[in-house]
Amino acid sequence: MPHPSKFQREDDSEPIPHPPRYKEHLQILAADLKLAYKALYESIQPIPYIRDRLYCVDKVFIEGGSEKWVGDGTFRGKGTSWVRLESYKDIYTNPPGKPVRYIIQADPGFGKTTQTLQYTFNWSTGVKGSPFSDVQLLIYLRLRQLRGVRSLAIAIRRYLLPKSCPLKIADIREILEHTTSVAIILDGWDEYPELNTELGGYMRDIITARASPNHDVTLTTRYLPKEFPATARRVRLTGFDDQARDQYIRKAVVGDSNEAVEQIKQRLKDNPVLADLCQVPLFFVMFAHLAHEKEAFKRFKSVTEFFSFMIKCFHEHLRNKEEDPNVERRSRQYEGVHEELSAMAYEGLSKPDQQIVWKKEELIRRLGEGFYEHHKRIGMLVEEEVITDQTTADGFDVYTSEIRFYHKLFCEWYAAYHLAELAVTLDGAELSSELKKLDPYDLQYLYRFACGLDPAAGKKIISYLQSLQGGDKFAVLCILEQTGEVDDIKETVKKLCADTVSIKMGDTKLLQRSTVQLLDIASSHKIPTSRLHLNGCVSEAVTAGGYILLNSGLHVPPSSTLETIAITGKNLDIPEEKMIGLLTYAKQCEQLKKLTLQCLIPLSAIPAEQIPLSLKTRNIEVLLLSLKELVYHLNLIQGKWVKHGTGTAEIGYVRLHGGNQDEHEWMVRELTRASAAGKHGTGTVRIRDVGLRGNNKDEHEWRVRELTRASAAGIPISCLHLDRCVSEAVTASGNILLYSGLHVPPSSTLEKIEITGKSLDIPEQKMTELLAYAGECERLEKLTLQCLVPLSAIPAEQIPPSLKTRNIVVLLHSLEGLVYDLNLIEGKWVKHGTGTVRIGDVGLRGNNKDEHEWIVRELTRASAAGIPISCLHLDGCVSEAVKASGNILLNSGLHVPPSSTLEKIKITGKSLDMPEQKMIGLLAYAGECERLEKLTLQCLIPLSAIPAEQIPPSLKTRNIEVLLLSLEELVYQLNLIQGKWVKHSSGTAQIGGYVELNRGTEIGWRVRELTRASAAGIPIARVDIGGCSTVADQSGSSLALRRSQLSLPILSTLQKLRIRDIGRRMDNTEVVGILSYTARCTAVKELVFASFLGSPMQLPDRVQGAESILSTLKSRNVTVKWDISSSSSCSWTYLDLLSGRWETEDRRRRKGCLIS
Repeated sequence: MPHPSKFQREDDSEPIPHPPRYKEHLQILAADLKLAYKALYESIQPIPYIRDRLYCVDKVFIEGGSEKWVGDGTFRGKGTSWVRLESYKDIYTNPPGKPVRYIIQADPGFGKTTQTLQYTFNWSTGVKGSPFSDVQLLIYLRLRQLRGVRSLAIAIRRYLLPKSCPLKIADIREILEHTTSVAIILDGWDEYPELNTELGGYMRDIITARASPNHDVTLTTRYLPKEFPATARRVRLTGFDDQARDQYIRKAVVGDSNEAVEQIKQRLKDNPVLADLCQVPLFFVMFAHLAHEKEAFKRFKSVTEFFSFMIKCFHEHLRNKEEDPNVERRSRQYEGVHEELSAMAYEGLSKPDQQIVWKKEELIRRLGEGFYEHHKRIGMLVEEEVITDQTTADGFDVYTSEIRFYHKLFCEWYAAYHLAELAVTLDGAELSSELKKLDPYDLQYLYRFACGLDPAAGKKIISYLQSLQGGDKFAVLCILEQTGEVDDIKETVKKLCADTVSIKMGDTKLLQRSTVQLLDIASSHKIPTSRLHLNGCVSEAVTAGGYILLNSGLHVPPSSTLETIAITGKNLDIPEEKMIGLLTYAKQCEQLKKLTLQCLIPLSAIPAEQIPLSLKTRNIEVLLLSLKELVYHLNLIQGKWVKHGTGTAEIGYVRLHGGNQDEHEWMVRELTRASAAGKHGTGTVRIRDVGLRGNNKDEHEWRVRELTRASAAGIPISCLHLDRCVSEAVTASGNILLYSGLHVPPSSTLEKIEITGKSLDIPEQKMTELLAYAGECERLEKLTLQCLVPLSAIPAEQIPPSLKTRNIVVLLHSLEGLVYDLNLIEGKWVKHGTGTVRIGDVGLRGNNKDEHEWIVRELTRASAAGIPISCLHLDGCVSEAVKASGNILLNSGLHVPPSSTLEKIKITGKSLDMPEQKMIGLLAYAGECERLEKLTLQCLIPLSAIPAEQIPPSLKTRNIEVLLLSLEELVYQLNLIQGKWVKHSSGTAQIGGYVELNRGTEIGWRVRELTRASAAGIPIARVDIGGCSTVADQSGSSLALRRSQLSLPILSTLQKLRIRDIGRRMDNTEVVGILSYTARCTAVKELVFASFLGSPMQLPDRVQGAESILSTLKSRNVTVKWDISSSSSCSWTYLDLLSGRWETEDRRRRKGCLIS
């Protein structure tokens, strides 16, 4: 059988049969989807005006950088748990049968849409090995088009299928329901027109898996939705690096011409101000094409100047194609006069929910048709046909046209003209109020363009930015836009770089980008930078391109004027090869004097020949700060780390907890490295207590790695605490196995080990192996375990001699707070301190197999060790009181054997069913529990009598108390001599109040208990039957509760019967049947047909053909009444048992007076 696709569900249940034409409809849908996608992926425009040269996505798609989110981020802080992916294909790695929500997040222009179109190409053309190659259906929808769409099937029918397609919406819905392998791509969540409205609820339901739960869904967006599943896989795109840029130039621009490639790359080097912009794939693509096609391509002093050049190229391209001089004249006019377009763009961006799409009619009315057509032809404005909420008289959809900019950045470009105009005319307070509508993080280029377009406006905008926290760095970029001359901002840059320049975790991407560009300006203009501090924000120490990669995806290139670099953050991972790369990076920082890193312990030695010579000749200081503030420095001659100062180096408590593989992996690796170098340490460096807890893979990995390195450096480790994370105490390979799948090898520098967690299972064999593991830890002084009861004795000859000679302390902490230690000579556990060894009340509830298994195992071991157990409470978890094997069977499928040290048993739960045979078995079970004093059960009524001869004699001689608790809080005791249940307290034995039979899960249990109460002669005060469509059989021998598929037999002890069904209409036959049932329930004194929620039942005016039944009821003086009120207050009518007619209460009272 072939392995299912990772997008297919695995289900052992019987497959749902397909509709008759399912296969035919599925083939039609898949074929039409592929045609729709072909029109999309073959219409790629690298730059707006290239309409005569459309590209297939496969010819221009280049993988940029991408990272996936791992763990919950709690140990490193927000935004730091990102791991780089090797390929965009690695996004989809979920196991078969587990539908997943994927969120692909990136800023505008980073290629979200292009990447999803590549997926449609791969699926449509059957590219093997692609993420969707095995998917039966791939649904690709652009969310900006889905205004007013309320279902997935409607969206597919409207936007993806041709009008000639025979499939109806119901057909599509049927296909989606019956197809096991469906993947959905929703592109552009941030552009969804109903994003923040109630009308967008359906799409939100898809994202949160409330809708389409069995389908994989991929969402692309600029920012995270407010609500998404905790299990969603998050990915972000980080843009083009040098390698990706080189690939694109060769693939889509110049081919294999090395000379042309180098020319474009040189033009990028000549324009360092564009370096940041060209990390955005969209703008690098434009840059590359323009740099190749325009001979007059020049060096730009600012991003504003480049954009102005690019817009001019768009207009020139159209003019060069047209020979009509009138077209050229109008083109120049439209190029220079665009106040209304600028005003519309600004209005849209300054709204709380930004408007970047306009109705065609509105836009033409404001701009004029000629202006609109011109900007549409140059590709600046894009027209899309969308479906409205309206339909024609014939039922066809009504379409309309919406207009948007080719890209939001062009919207910012035109809006900047209007902002510059406002900045000039408004005073300071008015401008501040206006700018508060414009988030610099979201609209950084709007600010920069406005400053570059008008120096006077720029001055006022820059003043506003400098008043914001952290705004001074961004203000520098805006100053640079004004003139393109660094001389104008040198003093500001000098002031900022004189102190520490920091990039830290939690900084906005805009602030990080501004800081990186500030460093670049300082470097290119020889302005000294005192210190760069990268705090908790480094993803990779040095990339293959020679840059430091930040968690935000930004790169920090080397700076020729940087004097000190400090890289801190416990998530920093710098193996030997990365350390060499970092030293090479330091070499390129020509003025660098000091490089400081923060790690848990000293790093591995560096081969001396790989340390750049210039670092040695310049005597660069390379320091490592431990997390306990100890300092090591790198000996550049030998490549070794040596202690830099006095004091003891300590690392805090190391703890392994939970099942997180990444966290475990890191910590295990570090412990191993610490141990491997144990013989070479000085003994003055110490790791105090280290703990792994939780289930965060990254944190575990980091801790294990650092501890391993500590061990490798010979640093003593005070204590390793493994808390609820141990799967096997010791594996065959001699390591401790964690739930995450990682192994913790023995450490020669470890002094104490603590293993805790109630799920810990260490049988004798594993305990022997754990002691052998302890023997491998050469400095170990103490091993502490946590269990419910002491473990079995260990054969003395199997205890490693080294533990005895080193006098290792091996302790066991019980869950009751008692401590035992292992006598290493005899192999026995002995009590460690005073106090009585006892296990208190132990409870088993629910049906959690793991918890049940652990508690049952520990109780068995307690019994075997002779430890008293006060009480075992089985609450709502008993399936059968006693099996043939003599054990109690739990709902989880586990068995609870008798315990020789158990003193009390309590079995509760209204679902408990214990007929006579099972009760006899339970008493035999109690007899096996040699110290049992009391057995307590919970039932609705007393159980049947037990034949006295079947009660174990040991229960009688030990005078065991066997009690039954009714749900009415009455207590009965079993007389062990007679086998009868007798009342254990004052009061009348009866089921009081009323028992309700309604449409619920308890109805079967209640019927059973009522039947048993009636059989035992116990009075039942009242039974209420509601919402069950109650009818009696023809003989009246039972009441059928139709909606529950149960029936209520004759209850001979029932005193009052009440029936209510909201507004139900009963015919004469149904009423007679219920009267017959009532007559056969010989203790009933009253029958009520009740109103409910103001809706009375509808009964016939007269009961006919029931004279004998009515006579029986009259002889017993039974009252039959009917509430006919439609309000909350009752209005009773009574059945005259002579005539069979209903009469009012007043008439009944008058008749009573006449009779009297």
